[in-house]
Amino acid sequence: MQSDEIVDKNARILIVDDEASIRLTFEMFLARDGYGPITTAATIEEALVAIQTQEFDLIISDIVLEGARGTDLLRKIRKTGILCPVVMITGVPNLNSAAEAVRYGAFDYISKPVNKETLLRFVRQALQHWELEKEKKQLLKENEKYKRYLEAILSSVRDAIITIDNDMNIIQINDTAKNWLAFNEDNPPTNIKTLSEEMGRICLQDALQVLKNRTEVREHQIECHKADGNIRIISLNASPLQDGQDEFSGVVIVARDITLPKPDELNGIRNRFHGYVGSSQVMQGVYKLIENVGKVDTAVLITGESGTGKELAAEALHAESPRKDMPLIKVDCAAIPEDLLESELFGHKKGAFTGADRDRPGRLLQADHGTLFLDEIGDISPKMQLRLLRFLQEKTFTPVGQDTPVKVDVRVIAATNVNLIEKVRAGKFREDLYYRLKVLEIKLPPLRDRKGGIPMLAYHFLSLFRDQLKRNIHGISDQAMNVLSRYSWPGNVRELSHVMERACVLCEGSTISLEHFPEEIRSQQMLQKTIPALTSAATSLEDQQDTTTVNPSTYPPYISEKDELIDALKRARGNKSKAARILNVDRSTLYRKMQRHKIEPDEFA
Repeated sequence: MQSDEIVDKNARILIVDDEASIRLTFEMFLARDGYGPITTAATIEEALVAIQTQEFDLIISDIVLEGARGTDLLRKIRKTGILCPVVMITGVPNLNSAAEAVRYGAFDYISKPVNKETLLRFVRQALQHWELEKEKKQLLKENEKYKRYLEAILSSVRDAIITIDNDMNIIQINDTAKNWLAFNEDNPPTNIKTLSEEMGRICLQDALQVLKNRTEVREHQIECHKADGNIRIISLNASPLQDGQDEFSGVVIVARDITLPKPDELNGIRNRFHGYVGSSQVMQGVYKLIENVGKVDTAVLITGESGTGKELAAEALHAESPRKDMPLIKVDCAAIPEDLLESELFGHKKGAFTGADRDRPGRLLQADHGTLFLDEIGDISPKMQLRLLRFLQEKTFTPVGQDTPVKVDVRVIAATNVNLIEKVRAGKFREDLYYRLKVLEIKLPPLRDRKGGIPMLAYHFLSLFRDQLKRNIHGISDQAMNVLSRYSWPGNVRELSHVMERACVLCEGSTISLEHFPEEIRSQQMLQKTIPALTSAATSLEDQQDTTTVNPSTYPPYISEKDELIDALKRARGNKSKAARILNVDRSTLYRKMQRHKIEPDEFA
């Protein structure tokens, strides 16, 4: 670098000498060669003032100054942290002064007399050196900044990232990897072979394979035990580390935690309770009610739509009761024929009826000192209603074919998905039995009212069926989760369970997507878009004379009002109240529409 072209002639230069003629001569030499601005100082004090007020690219100082030495100035310059080159001028060169100048960081020194060519040569060399130093300093600064930036990125990434060289030495490791590998910061391992953790041994195997074959080890899932005893499912990738010239220089390992999220209790909010999964406010109320009611030894009526978890509530009530160590006997009243239900509940004696070839204890006797759960209580006959009422009043019953009554200590929990009050008003259910059963009532909310509970339940069922079906599924796409969250779920939690089981069966990859859901769920978005227009059109038609014919042009071309009504009734399984809610119309409006299109709800039950 001897060319004048790379020297900055605008460099700021300070000349320090107690002889005015030398200062003037040096300034003239430099100015005529194009250098500037140039500052001069006669003493160390003046030089220090100049240094404090401005920056210089080069300082030229006499080694002997009036009352002081140039090396004193050099020492003070370096003490302030100024790194620009300093050229010392000496009248009588000797080894000691030269050594002292070099020791304090002088770039070079020149012996007097100094001619123009010598001065300009040293100035040029010093400024070239300074430019190189500044470039090097800037490069180091940028490298340090890039390194900090890269470290910040690696630290913020939730995946574990490890890079190693061809000798298995650890080049870089981010915070996540350190955490998973229980990294000892006081004595950090420098070679991947020294990692004793389960994940470390697997990383070593993959790294050896990459180094041997120079090919990527594709994603594979492994189980690693965490310090708390739980298992972390990790997806591991190992790839060759190559530079811009495709030169092989090591291995990069990326590990991702694909463990399905598990609900945890946070700030007193329970996400799990006796088989229930959910943290919404309405479910917190259900949990608290079951907890309190369970401890009270009295009859309980559980109400709610089909699929809301009434059997789970009965199991939770039993588990929270003093009877928890005794049997919980379940009876599905709707599943047992009426002529057999009496014998099933109360038992019978041998010979009581044709086919009764032995004594049989009924469910009530089996539940002695425990709990009897009567599901679908609204479907029992008037005769069974009377017998059950007498048992609740007297705590005794008489088996079929026996004369003497039997006394038992049984807590009765009943459940129904029908409106018993309406059945009482219609004379289809005894009012006295209704109030005997409903000493305490637990109303289970439908899934559509459990705000924000769908994702947690979906992942719960994904974890359950993934393990049962031995599938490698570890996620649900955002679009699929969005559709699940917007669907009305007429079948409630049971329907969601079936949908997730179906999705796990059909999913051949690692993520459940829209294509794995039934058509009625995938089309929910289109239906929601058509319902407002449909409702508006229907309203205008209701103002006209009632007629069995409809103008198809009033409705969207891709779905008719009749088709929409049929779809809603199918999803509501013939329940007109549910269908009205799905369509966002009043029940009376729904009835008029059904009559207009001659639709019978019973065919969808």
